[in-house]
Amino acid sequence: MTKSAVSKRIVMLEDDLGVKLLHRTTRKISLTEAGKTYYDYMRTAANLVFGGHDAVSQMQSNAHGTLKITLPMVFGRLHVSPILSQFMRSNPHIQLQVTMDDRDVDLVGDGFDIGIRIGRLADSSLIARKLSTCSSVICASPRYLQREGMPKNLTDLYDHNCMAYAGQRGGMTWRVNGPSGEERFTPKGNFIVNNSEALYEALLADLGICQMPKFIVAPALTSGKLVTILDEYKLPEHHIFAVYPQRKYMPEKVRCLLDFFIESFGEGSEYQKEYEW
Repeated sequence: MTKSAVSKRIVMLEDDLGVKLLHRTTRKISLTEAGKTYYDYMRTAANLVFGGHDAVSQMQSNAHGTLKITLPMVFGRLHVSPILSQFMRSNPHIQLQVTMDDRDVDLVGDGFDIGIRIGRLADSSLIARKLSTCSSVICASPRYLQREGMPKNLTDLYDHNCMAYAGQRGGMTWRVNGPSGEERFTPKGNFIVNNSEALYEALLADLGICQMPKFIVAPALTSGKLVTILDEYKLPEHHIFAVYPQRKYMPEKVRCLLDFFIESFGEGSEYQKEYEW
């Protein structure tokens, strides 16, 4: 709906109720006390409606309807997008709406049915199903190391161009478990970017050293275009999760996609064999 259509509907609702639901200024909009009360009741009503849809959908033999999903940008493009056609062929009555975004989107508030998230999950009412581990390595190209020298310990990295991912939730500090226990290192380099594929291209261009997830760099490590360094320093292991809103009944369309994700990325999958060695 357009903003003007939404605004018109809200004004009609306020006229019908005889109260103002929203505080409006030139800079922002916020709920009034009456608006907050009304919202709580309407949220309960909406949940009942969604629950009714979910309960009926479980009676259907074929999954159907619109399925709105959210994916991390790089993982989604590299590993989910190529296999979605397979899911669509098996479920021709589902219409997929896919959003790729590295932000922590609000699954419930933004109307998503299911999503994939990587790393530590914030406390929420969402249900999380672990799909796979997400291992990372410190790596560089052989030509960069030949030119700049091989670092022998974490301190040596201060003499190198260590590139960094700007979208890290915990900041740009690397946490590693080394011979002396847990250590922290804040990379210093001339390239900071919020896209992992840009870092991957910089590594292949012999620009520097970076901490990278295996699901991006595994092919280059296998081919020898990149090599791992400081292998005695272990990076924290994260996980890849499928997350979805907690509901009494899981819609059949969500169950189908969840099963597909488990088969594609879970225990014994080809993905784990190729990217989680």
